[in-house]
Amino acid sequence: MADRLEVCGISKNFGALSVASNVTFGLAAGDRTALIGPNGAGKTTIVNMITGVTAPSAGDIRLDGRSIVRMPQHERVRAGIARTFQINRLFRDLSVEDNIRMAVLQQQRCSWQVWTASGSEAAIVGAVDRVLAMLELQSARNKLVRTLAYGEQRLVEIALALALEPRVLLLDEPAAGVPKSESSIVMDAIAALPPGLAVLLIEHDMDLVFRFARRVIVLASGQLLASGSNREIAADERVKQLYFGRGHNGAPVH
Repeated sequence: MADRLEVCGISKNFGALSVASNVTFGLAAGDRTALIGPNGAGKTTIVNMITGVTAPSAGDIRLDGRSIVRMPQHERVRAGIARTFQINRLFRDLSVEDNIRMAVLQQQRCSWQVWTASGSEAAIVGAVDRVLAMLELQSARNKLVRTLAYGEQRLVEIALALALEPRVLLLDEPAAGVPKSESSIVMDAIAALPPGLAVLLIEHDMDLVFRFARRVIVLASGQLLASGSNREIAADERVKQLYFGRGHNGAPVH
């Protein structure tokens, strides 16, 4: 199966500082892949280049075989790439429904005023209903976002991304800041994502990584260190050294 998203030898330099160097990987439809690495490994830089926040210094990024490296952010969203963030970016004083409605309107290129005459109100409501059902948020439909528990707010952020009807979804630390008592809400939602969606998870929580991912990509100092199945990555001595480095006497390296 051809890759839906291809990251082809991308690098990013800020002056003399190299933060990503010759990184290559692909995502096919239905992939569940995790991108991991210590702080400063270059994970956010890679995601920023995929989404168009920053341009690579070298290399190419392709969506369904088409280079998107010069495509602006909003066009990448319309082409099928959506992203969530480490810190949620919701409209806290609006309801869950209104937050999702705005994402649907963006996806359908509508304004708040145009749906009634064209009959698109029914289509918009239907799209909102589908997303609410997908993430089991129907009971929170009319609640203000600021009244929700943090785990539920993360679900709403994922709902906004799904309302954009992506083909590639980048989940940037979806469990960040979520109390352990609420983490199962996020994990269950991620497990229930549409099966044909290509998903890249950026995460520090290794329990979530190994529960979610079928393949793991490891970055270190801006370079691809390892890539493989969960079992292969868990057994990789280079990864063990990166995360659980030990000195010559067997003592942990601090």
